[in-house]
Amino acid sequence: MYFFEEKKWNQGTDIVQECSDAVSVPLYHTCGQMTGPLSLYLHIPFCVRKCRYCDFLSGPQDEETREAYVRSLIREIEEQSVCPRSTCVDTVFFGGGTPSVLTGGQIAGIMEALYGFFSIREDAEISMEMNPGTADAEKLLAFMSAGINRLSMGIQSMRDDELKTLGRIHTAQEARSSFELARKTGFDNINVDLMSALPGQSFESWQYTLGEAVRWAPEHISAYSLIIEPGTPFASMYEKGTLPPLPDEDTDREMYHFTKDFLAEHGYLRYEISNYALAGRECRHNSGYWTGHPYLGFGIGAASYVNGIRFSNDSDLSEYLKAFPGDRSHGGPAGTARAEQHRLSGEEQMEEFMFLGLRMTAGVKDQVFFERFGEKISDIYGPVLDRHISQGVLERTEGGYRLTDRGVDVSNYVLADYLLQ
Repeated sequence: MYFFEEKKWNQGTDIVQECSDAVSVPLYHTCGQMTGPLSLYLHIPFCVRKCRYCDFLSGPQDEETREAYVRSLIREIEEQSVCPRSTCVDTVFFGGGTPSVLTGGQIAGIMEALYGFFSIREDAEISMEMNPGTADAEKLLAFMSAGINRLSMGIQSMRDDELKTLGRIHTAQEARSSFELARKTGFDNINVDLMSALPGQSFESWQYTLGEAVRWAPEHISAYSLIIEPGTPFASMYEKGTLPPLPDEDTDREMYHFTKDFLAEHGYLRYEISNYALAGRECRHNSGYWTGHPYLGFGIGAASYVNGIRFSNDSDLSEYLKAFPGDRSHGGPAGTARAEQHRLSGEEQMEEFMFLGLRMTAGVKDQVFFERFGEKISDIYGPVLDRHISQGVLERTEGGYRLTDRGVDVSNYVLADYLLQ
């Protein structure tokens, strides 16, 4: 059973929630905290081929399995009981895996279910992750017709040798062609994902990749440093000594600082540790994760955060298909895929406010902290703030605090200090 039973919603407070300029809908809640719109996340765990660095919950599957999963996903949306019908939604994100392996009709079916249950704002940001090797003109047009208005393209590198090392299914030229095709289709909000500190990558190679990305003129660029994750082919290759040499730590840092300066010169301002955007084109969905915006996830392994409670679905595909049988005539009532849930304490919410909020270049604000927790930020974190300022990793802003460039370099160490236990 879901954490919130259906009957409990009827005991909540009736709040008129503005969802667009023309529509207002009632929002019921039990915890007294959810007084604004939320975000939705749809996990699509399929890809053409697993990349060598990837530890995400994803993998190749046949068409029949993908279709069965889509039917179950739609059923989960239609029968979820965490949020009431007509709850306002301001962002939607299809992640994976590779959501663009689905057909246009499958994406349209999922979107139809979302529009049928939720009240999605007219100006909602609706994003989809896309591999350049999985979409043609017909599919892109179908995605746009279904309501997708933002693409996040996993390019990773502009060099074929690096793409081959990563195990990507596309070439640099195919990536360029896919980007141009998306533009011709009408997508005017596109993110490009790039990765630095790759095996065998030089500083000059990274410069080339960034230069090419800027020439494409996307609205948003995400630039991440590669991490060798346990259990991946890269981890095995590294242990065996067969992985091409990784850039040393100094080169990795040089790449990061060059990225910030180079992109700024071309109008892309860093607004989060690894994310850069033209003015007004920051990713609203991901910004919500870093600022405590509530979100509801669907699909295997999908996480949610609603009314101070974190919960997630089980990651087992077969169990998920059993819990939400897509064939209503034979499947019986829907079950639950809930694997775990946890109500955050006040201290845990403060911790997340700090170590997520400080990822943003805007930092954290005194007034927001006080409004959310009824405490002054200096009363809770005074000694830590003073120490970090004296160390040069944190600085005072007008009404708040933010990491310095040096603080970003050692952010793992700095942010860990905001754990209260």
